[in-house]
Amino acid sequence: MAIIPITVYGDKILRQKAEPVKAVTDEVIVKIKNMFDSMRNANGVGLAANQVGYRDSIFVIDLEDVEGYEKFKPVVMINPQIVLLSDEKVIREEGCLSLPNLRAEVERSKLVKIKFLNTDEEEVEIEADDLFARVILHEYDHLLGKMIPDRVTSEIKSKLQDELAKIKKRDVEIDYPITKG
Repeated sequence: MAIIPITVYGDKILRQKAEPVKAVTDEVIVKIKNMFDSMRNANGVGLAANQVGYRDSIFVIDLEDVEGYEKFKPVVMINPQIVLLSDEKVIREEGCLSLPNLRAEVERSKLVKIKFLNTDEEEVEIEADDLFARVILHEYDHLLGKMIPDRVTSEIKSKLQDELAKIKKRDVEIDYPITKG
């Protein structure tokens, strides 16, 4: 399919709420394939539609290159909805393709139950924990227009300001295409 430039911090679409997918058309399938191609090209494990300039409520996840997840089957979540979040929280370092080279400690629920449509328009409900749950919650945030800086303490956010400014100006060295801005 196609590798599409990744939108980065400062691109308006990253702050917009995704729009529900009305039907899984051929056009939507092409978008999903483009999302997987773009994510894999950038060595990511998850990608939301707005990270490649689409307004659709879709994200893709592929953890099979992560140690311990070798048998993971790539997943597409269309119109996802969080059903349950565990009270148990875990703090772990996160990165984001839309925030090149930036890493921050983010607190998230250890377990999530989520329902979504698959590409056959069947409703699926799954429970995920640990890394899978974290990636789901990270990508779900994108569909709401939220990013890592919205999930960290004000102290951490203030430490990230210089890096965020560089990203916004595209003053970053990375090995995947990003939007021109």
